[in-house]
Amino acid sequence: MAIISKYNNQSNDDLVNEKIRFKEVLVIDQNGDQLGVMSRNQAINTAYDEDLDLVCVAPKAKTPVCRIMDYGKYRFEQQKKQKEMKKNSKTVSLKETQLSPTIDVHDKNVKLKRTLKWLEAGDKVKIAVRFRGRQLAHIDIGQKILDDFVAECADYCVIEKPAKLEGRTLTAILAPKKK
Repeated sequence: MAIISKYNNQSNDDLVNEKIRFKEVLVIDQNGDQLGVMSRNQAINTAYDEDLDLVCVAPKAKTPVCRIMDYGKYRFEQQKKQKEMKKNSKTVSLKETQLSPTIDVHDKNVKLKRTLKWLEAGDKVKIAVRFRGRQLAHIDIGQKILDDFVAECADYCVIEKPAKLEGRTLTAILAPKKK
């Protein structure tokens, strides 16, 4: 008697029906009751008698554990859970605002407005003050500009990473406040 699996599009990790290659398995029925240790063929026949599938749920156990269940329904519910988790999760992106030690008031206000918009949208923002040439001799000016910028954003954010000089760039990371 040739039994053909009705699940051809399953992933390689799923051990279902004929893909189970263990000689003996511990079988659990659809209600959660243990049926005991059986040979693979006997377990598959038991599952088919109930018009269900034999699914290996713990292949690395000393005696592999298999469960009798409706595999199609199980996969559907797993996919549904994954979609729900994906829908509920929000990806937080990291935006960057670049400043310079010689930035003018208007330019700073334009960048401030854009940064506040990103923070309200729930994105993290990296503030970077880049020093060029001899500007590195006056890190204190860049530090003051960065501190002023962060102070103006204080109502909308928390400082996730305080200002730190890395090479020629002074950076700080701001995260939006929890609502």
